[in-house]
Amino acid sequence: MSVHPPYSGITINSARRLLTRNFEAAGLESSVSDVRLLVELATGLSRTEQIARGTELLSSEHFDAISVYAARRIAGEPIDAITGVRLFWKDKFRVTKDVLTPRPETEGIIEAAMALRSSPQSILDLGTGSGAIILSLLREFPDADALATDVSADALRVARGNARDMGLTCNFIVSDWLGAVSGAFDLIVSNPPYITDVAMQALPTEVLNYDPDLALRGGRDGLAPYRIIAAQAQGYLNPDGHLILEIGYDQGAAVAGLLRDHGFDAVTVLQDLAGHDRIVCAQTPTAKNP
Repeated sequence: MSVHPPYSGITINSARRLLTRNFEAAGLESSVSDVRLLVELATGLSRTEQIARGTELLSSEHFDAISVYAARRIAGEPIDAITGVRLFWKDKFRVTKDVLTPRPETEGIIEAAMALRSSPQSILDLGTGSGAIILSLLREFPDADALATDVSADALRVARGNARDMGLTCNFIVSDWLGAVSGAFDLIVSNPPYITDVAMQALPTEVLNYDPDLALRGGRDGLAPYRIIAAQAQGYLNPDGHLILEIGYDQGAAVAGLLRDHGFDAVTVLQDLAGHDRIVCAQTPTAKNP
């Protein structure tokens, strides 16, 4: 954001309007919400306070901070990378370069879990990243025991910090998928990496340069993690246990087929708000039930 002549006073409202125009000219989506978040980051003013105090002048320090953040955003840095937080489900989660920024589509896992006939008493999250999925589930099922894994120790540090900030209790362990897991669970959830090697080359800069490769790349056909989970998950599920996975928009049939091939029952593919396949749900085989 630039003002000519050099800064001599500008109101919060005027700064927001100027920043919104600059973002729109740069072709940025969600320009209005991005502006609000960056002004909040620079000034500490909430959305309501920005409106109530909109005719007040910004300090030169706050203006300079907004200008720096705006330049980073226009250069292609995601808003979450700049602010260091992401709103997901009912909470704000701290995010860093070590974790995948949780997307709204992933909330479908929470919705699918809440639609189960009975509340899970034990939950396992594979590849937890920021902890957004498991900690959101604990918001809905506060009596559940929770375990979350990730192959990245750096990611687990972020997840532990989010759990601490939210006052939630969850066990976190370093594990390559189910390799270090023991015990059985009522519910296993995961948003594994599912981008194919070819699709990785075409990802937007905001994703490719800021989300960790480890959390994106799913192998040649994007299905490598699903093959592992489909083959092993039954050994970690209680009778009547459930498996809920996020998938790529074009992977519904393939992932459902993998689960059926490994004996899962009640395999269902759910769509997101855009009508794309996004969540696959499955249940332990009937033969395992009492």
